[in-house]
Amino acid sequence: MPEKVIIFDTTLRDGEQTPGASLNVEEKLQIARQLELLNVDVIEAGFPFSSRGDFEAVKTVAREIRGCQVAALARANFQDIDAAWEAVKEATAPRIHTFISTSDIHLKYQLRKTREEVLEQAVAAVKHAARYCSNVEFSAMDAGRSDLEYVARVFTAVIDAGATTVNFPDTVGYTIPHEFGAKIRYLMEHVPNIHKAVVSVHCHNDLGLAVANTLAAIANGARQAECTINGIGERAGNASLEEIVMALTTRKDLFGLETGIVTQYLYPTSRLVSKLTGVVVQPNKAIVGANAFAHESGIHQDGVLKEASTYEIMTPQAVGIKKSSLPLGKLSGRSAFKAKLQDMGFYLNDEELNRVFARFKDLADRKKTVFDEDLVSLVETEVIYKSVPEYLKLEELVVLTGTMVKPNATVKMRVGGELKTVSEFGDGPIDATYKAITRLSPIKPRLLKFSVSSITGGTEALGEVSVRLEDDGYTVTGQGVDPDIVTASARAYINGLNRLKFSQEMGPKLGKPEEL
Repeated sequence: MPEKVIIFDTTLRDGEQTPGASLNVEEKLQIARQLELLNVDVIEAGFPFSSRGDFEAVKTVAREIRGCQVAALARANFQDIDAAWEAVKEATAPRIHTFISTSDIHLKYQLRKTREEVLEQAVAAVKHAARYCSNVEFSAMDAGRSDLEYVARVFTAVIDAGATTVNFPDTVGYTIPHEFGAKIRYLMEHVPNIHKAVVSVHCHNDLGLAVANTLAAIANGARQAECTINGIGERAGNASLEEIVMALTTRKDLFGLETGIVTQYLYPTSRLVSKLTGVVVQPNKAIVGANAFAHESGIHQDGVLKEASTYEIMTPQAVGIKKSSLPLGKLSGRSAFKAKLQDMGFYLNDEELNRVFARFKDLADRKKTVFDEDLVSLVETEVIYKSVPEYLKLEELVVLTGTMVKPNATVKMRVGGELKTVSEFGDGPIDATYKAITRLSPIKPRLLKFSVSSITGGTEALGEVSVRLEDDGYTVTGQGVDPDIVTASARAYINGLNRLKFSQEMGPKLGKPEEL
């Protein structure tokens, strides 16, 4: 059996220290229940002595959560430890987590104590906590910047005093992975009773290295990782639980270790924590970010469609996401585009696909995000509503408009294969455009209806224009889409004119006018 890494979740304690991320008792309980489903080993529920509200929250979590150890944080003094025990004593597996700084900079400027005084206080605190329960954790705050020989002395003494877990925190996120790993290896070799305790690490992300440092520590003998959902926490945050877990899971060949985490709950837990804390998950966040399983490059999309493992080292389902997404943009290829349309129920022949793909590429160059609704509209206008010959085809449209000029439109259009250009003035840009198109068209219809709508939200949304035209007893509907509403209007009008011409040509064969 592979060795196990204990997952110590401190979302409810250190995670709540994220600026603006205060949680009430009910919200803490909601997250704790989700962490229980996730099957974390330890839930650090809070710092009971810090406030009455936090005391009640820890007590509530300890009373309800049955499947995990519940820990309470306490400074290395008897009052804090007494409060911690009162808060967690109803848990099925209570833990008291006490801490004191060991770095010279903290001793000099914050504690104003000598090394010997801190050592004595640490030992006394652990002994006091051990009177309440056998599950006692000791943390050497700012250990990453502490003298290693001194930390080894402190760890040796607190283990003898009853500590069953000793935590080596990189409190200010100062260390580098190879350095941090070497520090853990030193402790494994220089703390004579280290075999009596679990070595834990608690890494902060000030240099963006919290997860890397945690993994380096695990590779060198640490067997507990302290972390938070989404990596939230003080300043730049903590090591991200989901990243640590999936790194150990995905690279089991390298670490040879396992966790008990039910990984399918990672994404739902991430969403819950984000919702309750108000801390948004960045789109490119590993494992649980919106883009974690999104592929926009055409080369990547083609590979994923053929075999997901070409560009995915884990499945989205493994972390609780239904499936990968292939967002369509200017880098997307024809394979992904075709697959997306088929997924939406549109099966186009090669000529139709080429036509719609060309319009899509043009749209993607101008519009940051192409939504499903945009694709539906493109297929409708380029295939469904363009199922008639293009006698008239728009090549170029230039419109001049504003408060100080009379609107003018210059239209370059193919008419039966012949390229023609004309300019017209109008009451508005669309009126001028329609006058120019009508002047070039052999058909002079009556505009019965003109409507415009936004396909999606935002100022860059694709506009959809629908027109109803009538001529010689024939009535047709024309459709056009484009981010530019004047261009969409021109496309709709030309589409209607082509349908009118086709209807009039087919009418005698069919025996009566038909609405298209």
